Amino acid sequence: MKGYPIKEHKQPVKRYCQTLDLKNEPKLIAEYRKMHSQGKIWPEIPAGIREVGILEMEIYLFDNRLFMIVETSFDFDWETAMKRLNTLPRQQEWEVFVSTFQQTASQASSNEKWKMMERIFHLYE
Repeated sequence: MKGYPIKEHKQPVKRYCQTLDLKNEPKLIAEYRKMHSQGKIWPEIPAGIREVGILEMEIYLFDNRLFMIVETSFDFDWETAMKRLNTLPRQQEWEVFVSTFQQTASQASSNEKWKMMERIFHLYE
């Protein structure tokens, strides 16, 4: 495994880590992966993510478990940003669409589906 390069920001950042499970169906997982690839994701979705102040977002997949890392500025307010994101163009439609792949309620917002993880270790000095 080579690892993944990360984007460097010219400011200190906060990191949020979340998890969500997909339905354990290989065809659905393959389609979910495809819909998040460059050129397939609806352009309004990354535009909205950036508009609310998210600097970087990564999603990792293991079996049917997703792990998302979100990097923001230090003054970012999660609750405010998620409420605003939920009102942006096509966001509601996207959430309904991706819910067909996820082990969640179809009408749940992104903030309701993704469960925030607790950091229990770090190596920083």
